[in-house]
Amino acid sequence: MTAMADLETLLYDESDGVAWVTLNRPESLNAFDPVMQRELRELWSMLRTNDDVRCIVLTGAGDKAFCTGLDREGIGSFDDLPPGKLPGYNTPWDFDDPGRSVCPKTNQLWKPVIAAVNGMACGGAFYILGEVDFIIAADHATFFDPHVTYGMPAAFEPIFLLHKMPFQEVMRLSLLGAHERMSAERAREVGLVSEVAPAAELAARARWAAAAIADQPALAIQGTLRALWMGLEVSRRQALDHAFLFTNVGTDPASLAEGQERFTSGKRIEWR
Repeated sequence: MTAMADLETLLYDESDGVAWVTLNRPESLNAFDPVMQRELRELWSMLRTNDDVRCIVLTGAGDKAFCTGLDREGIGSFDDLPPGKLPGYNTPWDFDDPGRSVCPKTNQLWKPVIAAVNGMACGGAFYILGEVDFIIAADHATFFDPHVTYGMPAAFEPIFLLHKMPFQEVMRLSLLGAHERMSAERAREVGLVSEVAPAAELAARARWAAAAIADQPALAIQGTLRALWMGLEVSRRQALDHAFLFTNVGTDPASLAEGQERFTSGKRIEWR
């Protein structure tokens, strides 16, 4: 594992149960190169076993872009490829998928991840956004997928989005490519984004939500997370049958007693 102080493409800060992870390649609009892919994969693995962290906020450096996907500068010239071959494919069936590195849940991180989107989010950024738990966007944020415009099918990214948005909205975003950008407010209307904030307030809004999550019992939070994601993958009846298991495993007697005491004390949370 790369030491936190030695990270080349990420910034990392941790306090009060919350880890703040910043994609830090603003000169490349926070596109992920091989180094960032490796560092994200190692970071997600580290956070799995770091009991001091109960929630993660993921954002991008600067205000131009959250992430613009795979760094095409690192692909090299298409002229250098053997005839009939595409970058990342050893054979037509064997693809070196960057999602295996950059996606938190693909790397078995079952702690809440909030994305604070500050600027453009496009292309391969939807790998990451497809696996975060909810998104808070700055009011100038935009979302688009330029794959088809530049001669590539949009496949992985829109499939990730199908759990987040209505089918026709995913289809429109995918087919219009670079010709249209979805605004932050439209993304909120269709369900991709849960909250839109002025750019100056984005970090504070994400920090508030992360702190509230981190204040609650970690086992209950992670059980809730796993139950809801499982509910996306299986039938309704299968999900309800498994809900008994998630409730049993995710309920800690000490936390339950503490919660009951909080409830009966008459002291109520000052909700926003």
